[in-house]
Amino acid sequence: MPTRLLPRRAPAPGPDGPRGADRDARRSARFLPYAVGTVLLLGSVLAGLLVGAADLPVRGVLLALLDELPFVHVDHGLTPVQYSVLMEIRMPRVLGAVLVGSLLAVAGAGYQGVFRNPMADPYLLGAASGAGLGATLVIAYSSADSVGGVGIVPLAAFVGAIAGVMLAYALGATAGRADGTATLVLAGVAVSAFLAAVQTFVQQANVDELRRIYAWILGSLSSIGWDELALVAPYAAVSTLVLLLHGRLLDVMTVGDEEAAVLGVNAARVRFVVLLAASLATATAVAVSGLIGFIGIVVPHAVRRLVGGSYRRILPMSVLLGGAFLVVADIIARTATAPGELPIGVVTAFVGAPFFVIVLRATRQVGL
Repeated sequence: MPTRLLPRRAPAPGPDGPRGADRDARRSARFLPYAVGTVLLLGSVLAGLLVGAADLPVRGVLLALLDELPFVHVDHGLTPVQYSVLMEIRMPRVLGAVLVGSLLAVAGAGYQGVFRNPMADPYLLGAASGAGLGATLVIAYSSADSVGGVGIVPLAAFVGAIAGVMLAYALGATAGRADGTATLVLAGVAVSAFLAAVQTFVQQANVDELRRIYAWILGSLSSIGWDELALVAPYAAVSTLVLLLHGRLLDVMTVGDEEAAVLGVNAARVRFVVLLAASLATATAVAVSGLIGFIGIVVPHAVRRLVGGSYRRILPMSVLLGGAFLVVADIIARTATAPGELPIGVVTAFVGAPFFVIVLRATRQVGL
């Protein structure tokens, strides 16, 4: 008796048939990295709020955060001292870490997209040296602590960072093609060297202030409060939004300026807008935290390994993972030498320097 062959069971179709099921699977795979990044960011924020010299109960912290939501009123059970530690010390510091880490990471991704080089970082065009010179000048020569309620050191660092980038861009425009990446890089190197030399001269003439200057240069989040966050939030929002909206255009520019022009993209205009937004993001971060290195290289490169080479994915993931990375680095800085505190720039350098070597080797292997 012949064997009866049973037909193979087809996969269960989605709401629109097999194509709908495939589309749903692709959509789920596309959004999975963002979900993971969001979980990592929220987890790091919660850890940052809980870890510290003063013990805070997990339940009390969660209820206190819930109580801050509009139209929600719960009894968190924290003492007045615990509540003050949470809301006046740890919360602004953790949010400041998220802000600074996200800005430096997304700015680094923007620079890497413009220069088509994974080793480009937010300080490439003189933002670091300009900010350092601005902060050094006011620390050395200014007797005022604030101007109009704004701290004078963050204000001077912000202005100096913007001025350094503008000087590099102007030099690049006069020395060669304004849209040439090589010209901009060389201009940034020249401006950085000059501003660093001026900063060194000022430091040597004001040795009594060297401790304060180096404390700022190494980076710190301890001075971030609600006032500083409110001051820089608009600049952070605008610069981040502009960079995120240019993800597709950066993808087009990866094929080269001439090919991008054929596709209807003005490469020079995109480069100028992205550099302006990335420089604004860098200046905003530097103004409240000092100079914190390697985030703009480490995070975008790690994100590129996770989600691929499309800047439509790299930019938003850099925002999420950059914030999470710096929160974790700040936790290490606060606890590694407790009751003392390490400069957070030292912590990021411990992680970033070996990672930079890995990036260099990988870049050499692909021939960039």
